Amino acid sequence: MKALITGGAGFIGSHLCEELLRRGDEVTVIDDLSTGRRKNIKHLESNKNFKFVEGTILNYELMKGLVDECDIVYHLAAAVGVKFIIDHPLKSMQINVRGTENVLELASKDKKKVLLASSSEIYGKKENGLFKEEDDRVLGTTTISRWSYSCTKALDEFLALAYYREKRLPVVIVRLFNICGPRQTGRYGMVIPRFIEQALSGEPITIYGDGKQTRSFTYVADVVKAMTELTNHPKAVGEIFNLGSGEGITICELAKKIRELTNSRSEIVYIPYEKAYQEGFEDMRHRVPDISKAGNLIGYWPQMKLDDMLKKIIQSVKQE
Repeated sequence: MKALITGGAGFIGSHLCEELLRRGDEVTVIDDLSTGRRKNIKHLESNKNFKFVEGTILNYELMKGLVDECDIVYHLAAAVGVKFIIDHPLKSMQINVRGTENVLELASKDKKKVLLASSSEIYGKKENGLFKEEDDRVLGTTTISRWSYSCTKALDEFLALAYYREKRLPVVIVRLFNICGPRQTGRYGMVIPRFIEQALSGEPITIYGDGKQTRSFTYVADVVKAMTELTNHPKAVGEIFNLGSGEGITICELAKKIRELTNSRSEIVYIPYEKAYQEGFEDMRHRVPDISKAGNLIGYWPQMKLDDMLKKIIQSVKQE
Protein backbone atom coordinates (compact mmCIF):
# COMPACT_ATOMS: atom_id res chain seq x y z
CA MET A 1 0.00 0.00 0.00
CA LYS A 2 1.27 3.47 -0.92
CA ALA A 3 0.13 6.10 1.57
CA LEU A 4 0.28 9.89 1.28
CA ILE A 5 0.19 11.76 4.58
CA THR A 6 -0.51 15.49 4.41
CA GLY A 7 0.98 17.23 7.43
CA GLY A 8 3.12 14.17 8.06
CA ALA A 9 5.94 16.10 9.74
CA GLY A 10 3.59 17.17 12.49
CA PHE A 11 3.24 15.48 15.86
CA ILE A 12 0.45 13.04 14.98
CA GLY A 13 1.58 12.67 11.38
CA SER A 14 5.08 11.55 12.34
CA HIS A 15 3.69 8.82 14.59
CA LEU A 16 1.32 7.72 11.82
CA CYS A 17 4.34 7.46 9.50
CA GLU A 18 6.00 5.09 11.94
CA GLU A 19 2.88 2.93 12.26
CA LEU A 20 2.40 2.61 8.49
CA LEU A 21 6.07 1.86 7.86
CA ARG A 22 5.94 -0.77 10.60
CA ARG A 23 3.06 -2.38 8.71
CA GLY A 24 5.14 -2.48 5.52
CA ASP A 25 3.50 0.39 3.63
CA GLU A 26 5.29 2.92 1.45
CA VAL A 27 4.84 6.42 2.90
CA THR A 28 5.11 9.84 1.27
CA VAL A 29 4.79 12.96 3.41
CA ILE A 30 3.96 16.47 2.26
CA ASP A 31 4.40 19.24 4.82
CA ASP A 32 5.20 22.95 4.52
CA LEU A 33 6.85 22.87 7.98
CA SER A 34 4.83 25.88 9.15
CA THR A 35 3.87 23.97 12.29
CA GLY A 36 5.39 20.56 11.56
CA ARG A 37 9.09 19.94 12.24
CA ARG A 38 11.65 18.20 10.05
CA LYS A 39 13.26 16.63 13.11
CA ASN A 40 9.99 14.75 13.80
CA ILE A 41 10.66 12.57 10.73
CA LYS A 42 14.45 12.81 10.47
CA HIS A 43 14.87 9.28 11.83
CA LEU A 44 12.66 7.93 9.02
CA GLU A 45 14.54 9.40 6.06
CA SER A 46 16.94 6.46 5.78
CA ASN A 47 14.00 4.08 5.26
CA LYS A 48 13.69 3.18 1.57
CA ASN A 49 9.90 3.15 1.88
CA PHE A 50 9.75 6.75 3.11
CA LYS A 51 9.80 10.00 1.13
CA PHE A 52 9.44 13.60 2.30
CA VAL A 53 8.25 16.46 0.09
CA GLU A 54 8.41 19.99 1.44
CA GLY A 55 5.43 21.87 0.05
CA THR A 56 1.89 23.04 0.66
CA ILE A 57 -1.40 21.27 0.04
CA LEU A 58 -2.55 24.53 -1.57
CA ASN A 59 -0.24 23.74 -4.52
CA TYR A 60 -2.68 21.91 -6.77
CA GLU A 61 -0.17 20.67 -9.35
CA LEU A 62 2.19 19.34 -6.68
CA MET A 63 -0.69 17.59 -4.92
CA LYS A 64 -1.92 16.12 -8.20
CA GLY A 65 1.36 14.28 -8.74
CA LEU A 66 1.47 13.01 -5.16
CA VAL A 67 -2.15 11.80 -5.10
CA ASP A 68 -1.68 10.09 -8.48
CA GLU A 69 1.16 8.03 -6.99
CA CYS A 70 -0.63 6.86 -3.83
CA ASP A 71 -3.36 4.36 -2.95
CA ILE A 72 -4.69 6.18 0.13
CA VAL A 73 -4.51 9.70 1.56
CA TYR A 74 -4.32 10.42 5.28
CA HIS A 75 -5.28 14.10 5.32
CA LEU A 76 -3.89 15.55 8.55
CA ALA A 77 -2.60 18.92 7.29
CA ALA A 78 -4.47 21.73 9.05
CA ALA A 79 -4.01 24.81 11.17
CA VAL A 80 -2.88 23.67 14.63
CA GLY A 81 -3.77 25.01 18.07
CA VAL A 82 -6.09 27.73 19.35
CA LYS A 83 -3.29 30.32 19.53
CA PHE A 84 -2.21 29.75 15.91
CA ILE A 85 -5.82 29.99 14.71
CA ILE A 86 -6.39 33.30 16.52
CA ASP A 87 -3.07 34.75 15.32
CA HIS A 88 -3.50 33.54 11.70
CA PRO A 89 -7.25 33.33 10.97
CA LEU A 90 -7.06 33.80 7.19
CA LYS A 91 -4.23 31.31 6.69
CA SER A 92 -6.05 28.81 8.91
CA MET A 93 -9.21 29.02 6.82
CA GLN A 94 -7.32 28.72 3.53
CA ILE A 95 -5.41 25.64 4.65
CA ASN A 96 -8.44 23.93 6.14
CA VAL A 97 -10.91 24.59 3.32
CA ARG A 98 -9.00 25.05 0.07
CA GLY A 99 -6.41 22.43 1.01
CA THR A 100 -9.07 19.85 1.85
CA GLU A 101 -10.93 20.62 -1.36
CA ASN A 102 -7.73 19.93 -3.32
CA VAL A 103 -7.26 16.57 -1.59
CA LEU A 104 -10.85 15.42 -2.12
CA GLU A 105 -11.08 16.55 -5.74
CA LEU A 106 -7.81 14.86 -6.72
CA ALA A 107 -8.58 11.66 -4.80
CA SER A 108 -12.04 11.41 -6.38
CA LYS A 109 -10.64 10.99 -9.91
CA ASP A 110 -9.51 7.44 -9.16
CA LYS A 111 -11.70 6.84 -6.06
CA LYS A 112 -8.71 6.72 -3.69
CA LYS A 113 -9.64 6.33 -0.04
CA VAL A 114 -9.23 9.42 2.15
CA LEU A 115 -9.03 9.55 5.93
CA LEU A 116 -9.93 13.09 7.01
CA ALA A 117 -8.67 14.23 10.40
CA SER A 118 -11.32 16.52 11.89
CA SER A 119 -11.50 18.01 15.38
CA SER A 120 -13.40 18.03 18.65
CA GLU A 121 -13.79 21.79 17.99
CA ILE A 122 -16.69 20.70 15.77
CA TYR A 123 -18.93 20.44 18.85
CA GLY A 124 -18.42 24.04 19.92
CA LYS A 125 -19.86 25.09 23.29
CA LYS A 126 -22.01 22.02 23.86
CA GLU A 127 -21.71 21.09 27.54
CA ASN A 128 -23.99 18.20 28.43
CA GLY A 129 -22.54 14.71 28.79
CA LEU A 130 -20.19 12.89 26.46
CA PHE A 131 -19.99 14.18 22.89
CA LYS A 132 -21.60 11.84 20.37
CA GLU A 133 -20.90 11.97 16.64
CA GLU A 134 -24.51 12.85 15.79
CA ASP A 135 -24.85 15.64 18.40
CA ASP A 136 -25.89 19.16 17.43
CA ARG A 137 -23.22 21.85 17.31
CA VAL A 138 -23.34 24.99 19.51
CA LEU A 139 -21.16 27.87 18.32
CA GLY A 140 -20.48 31.48 19.24
CA THR A 141 -20.70 34.60 17.11
CA THR A 142 -18.62 35.11 13.95
CA THR A 143 -16.95 38.12 15.58
CA ILE A 144 -14.99 35.70 17.79
CA SER A 145 -12.34 34.23 15.49
CA ARG A 146 -11.91 31.10 17.59
CA TRP A 147 -15.14 29.68 16.14
CA SER A 148 -13.87 30.01 12.57
CA TYR A 149 -11.81 26.85 13.10
CA SER A 150 -14.87 24.84 14.10
CA CYS A 151 -16.67 26.09 11.00
CA THR A 152 -13.80 25.26 8.62
CA LYS A 153 -13.50 21.73 10.01
CA ALA A 154 -17.27 21.31 9.71
CA LEU A 155 -17.04 22.43 6.09
CA ASP A 156 -14.26 19.85 5.58
CA GLU A 157 -16.63 17.17 6.85
CA PHE A 158 -19.49 18.41 4.66
CA LEU A 159 -17.18 18.36 1.63
CA ALA A 160 -15.94 14.85 2.41
CA LEU A 161 -19.45 13.50 2.87
CA ALA A 162 -20.62 15.23 -0.31
CA TYR A 163 -17.81 13.58 -2.28
CA TYR A 164 -18.80 10.27 -0.72
CA ARG A 165 -22.48 10.63 -1.58
CA GLU A 166 -22.16 12.18 -5.04
CA LYS A 167 -18.83 10.83 -6.32
CA ARG A 168 -18.70 7.59 -4.31
CA LEU A 169 -15.32 8.64 -2.94
CA PRO A 170 -14.46 6.33 0.00
CA VAL A 171 -13.90 8.66 2.96
CA VAL A 172 -13.48 8.06 6.69
CA ILE A 173 -13.72 11.00 9.11
CA VAL A 174 -12.15 11.02 12.57
CA ARG A 175 -12.70 13.72 15.18
CA LEU A 176 -9.61 13.97 17.36
CA PHE A 177 -9.75 14.91 21.06
CA ASN A 178 -6.52 16.19 22.68
CA ILE A 179 -4.04 13.66 21.36
CA CYS A 180 -0.75 13.69 23.28
CA GLY A 181 2.70 12.12 23.22
CA PRO A 182 6.39 12.65 22.46
CA ARG A 183 7.22 15.32 19.82
CA GLN A 184 4.20 17.46 20.61
CA THR A 185 5.16 21.09 21.11
CA GLY A 186 3.59 23.63 23.44
CA ARG A 187 4.25 26.45 20.96
CA TYR A 188 0.66 26.62 19.74
CA GLY A 189 -1.10 26.30 23.07
CA MET A 190 -1.09 22.50 23.54
CA VAL A 191 -1.57 22.24 27.26
CA ILE A 192 0.37 19.10 28.32
CA PRO A 193 3.75 19.95 26.74
CA ARG A 194 3.37 23.57 27.87
CA PHE A 195 2.69 22.56 31.48
CA ILE A 196 5.55 20.05 31.46
CA GLU A 197 8.04 22.54 30.03
CA GLN A 198 7.02 25.11 32.63
CA ALA A 199 7.21 22.62 35.48
CA LEU A 200 10.64 21.29 34.48
CA SER A 201 12.08 24.79 34.11
CA GLY A 202 10.64 25.96 37.43
CA GLU A 203 8.51 28.62 35.76
CA PRO A 204 4.92 29.25 36.85
CA ILE A 205 2.45 26.74 35.40
CA THR A 206 -0.04 29.01 33.66
CA ILE A 207 -3.69 27.99 33.50
CA TYR A 208 -5.94 29.97 31.18
CA GLY A 209 -9.33 30.68 32.73
CA ASP A 210 -10.43 29.20 36.05
CA GLY A 211 -9.01 25.71 35.45
CA LYS A 212 -12.38 24.03 35.93
CA GLN A 213 -12.79 23.27 32.23
CA THR A 214 -12.74 19.51 31.55
CA ARG A 215 -10.66 17.77 28.89
CA SER A 216 -9.67 14.21 28.01
CA PHE A 217 -6.22 13.16 26.84
CA THR A 218 -5.26 10.19 24.69
CA TYR A 219 -1.87 8.71 23.80
CA VAL A 220 -0.94 9.13 20.16
CA ALA A 221 -0.06 5.46 19.56
CA ASP A 222 -3.61 4.40 20.46
CA VAL A 223 -5.03 6.90 17.98
CA VAL A 224 -2.81 6.20 14.95
CA LYS A 225 -3.50 2.49 15.37
CA ALA A 226 -7.23 3.26 15.28
CA MET A 227 -6.80 5.41 12.17
CA THR A 228 -5.18 2.60 10.22
CA GLU A 229 -7.76 0.07 11.38
CA LEU A 230 -10.64 2.34 10.37
CA THR A 231 -9.23 2.82 6.88
CA ASN A 232 -9.10 -0.97 6.50
CA HIS A 233 -12.68 -1.55 7.69
CA PRO A 234 -15.35 -1.43 4.94
CA LYS A 235 -18.08 -0.34 7.36
CA ALA A 236 -16.11 2.78 8.34
CA VAL A 237 -16.51 4.35 4.88
CA GLY A 238 -18.81 7.37 4.87
CA GLU A 239 -18.83 7.49 8.68
CA ILE A 240 -17.56 9.85 11.42
CA PHE A 241 -15.75 8.56 14.52
CA ASN A 242 -14.64 10.23 17.75
CA LEU A 243 -11.09 9.25 18.68
CA GLY A 244 -10.02 10.19 22.18
CA SER A 245 -10.51 9.09 25.76
CA GLY A 246 -13.82 8.87 27.56
CA GLU A 247 -12.18 9.86 30.86
CA GLY A 248 -12.10 13.58 31.69
CA ILE A 249 -9.94 15.68 34.00
CA THR A 250 -10.05 19.37 34.86
CA ILE A 251 -7.14 21.52 33.72
CA CYS A 252 -6.45 22.45 37.34
CA GLU A 253 -6.15 18.76 38.30
CA LEU A 254 -3.91 18.18 35.28
CA ALA A 255 -1.55 20.99 36.33
CA LYS A 256 -1.27 19.57 39.86
CA LYS A 257 -0.64 16.07 38.51
CA ILE A 258 2.15 17.28 36.21
CA ARG A 259 3.74 19.31 39.01
CA GLU A 260 3.74 16.20 41.20
CA LEU A 261 5.15 13.88 38.51
CA THR A 262 7.97 16.32 37.68
CA ASN A 263 8.77 16.97 41.36
CA SER A 264 8.42 20.64 40.53
CA ARG A 265 7.97 23.55 42.89
CA SER A 266 6.41 25.71 40.19
CA GLU A 267 3.60 27.97 41.28
CA ILE A 268 0.24 27.45 39.56
CA VAL A 269 -0.96 30.77 38.16
CA TYR A 270 -4.35 31.59 36.61
CA ILE A 271 -4.46 33.93 33.60
CA PRO A 272 -7.74 35.40 32.29
CA TYR A 273 -8.62 34.32 28.75
CA GLU A 274 -8.58 37.96 27.62
CA LYS A 275 -4.88 38.22 28.49
CA ALA A 276 -3.94 34.80 27.12
CA TYR A 277 -5.78 35.18 23.81
CA GLN A 278 -8.00 38.15 22.97
CA GLU A 279 -10.89 40.23 24.29
CA GLY A 280 -14.15 38.26 24.30
CA PHE A 281 -12.47 34.85 23.91
CA GLU A 282 -14.83 31.93 24.55
CA ASP A 283 -13.72 28.45 25.60
CA MET A 284 -15.34 25.04 25.64
CA ARG A 285 -16.09 24.17 29.27
CA HIS A 286 -16.43 20.45 28.63
CA ARG A 287 -14.82 18.28 25.96
CA VAL A 288 -14.95 14.52 26.54
CA PRO A 289 -16.07 12.14 23.77
CA ASP A 290 -18.30 9.13 23.58
CA ILE A 291 -15.96 6.64 21.82
CA SER A 292 -18.36 3.70 21.69
CA LYS A 293 -18.88 3.94 17.92
CA ALA A 294 -15.20 3.27 17.15
CA GLY A 295 -15.04 0.86 20.07
CA ASN A 296 -17.90 -1.26 18.76
CA LEU A 297 -16.58 -1.31 15.17
CA ILE A 298 -12.83 -1.88 15.61
CA GLY A 299 -12.41 -2.52 19.33
CA TYR A 300 -10.93 0.93 19.94
CA TRP A 301 -10.45 1.48 23.66
CA PRO A 302 -7.32 3.52 24.61
CA GLN A 303 -4.74 1.42 26.45
CA MET A 304 -2.41 4.09 27.84
CA LYS A 305 -3.51 5.60 31.15
CA LEU A 306 -3.00 9.30 31.84
CA ASP A 307 -0.23 8.94 34.45
CA ASP A 308 1.77 6.59 32.22
CA MET A 309 1.26 8.92 29.27
CA LEU A 310 2.49 11.92 31.25
CA LYS A 311 5.57 10.03 32.44
CA LYS A 312 6.48 9.16 28.84
CA ILE A 313 6.05 12.75 27.70
CA ILE A 314 8.02 14.12 30.66
CA GLN A 315 10.90 11.78 29.81
CA SER A 316 10.74 12.85 26.15
CA VAL A 317 10.83 16.56 27.06
CA LYS A 318 13.82 15.98 29.34
CA GLN A 319 15.69 14.23 26.52
CA GLU A 320 15.01 17.09 24.12
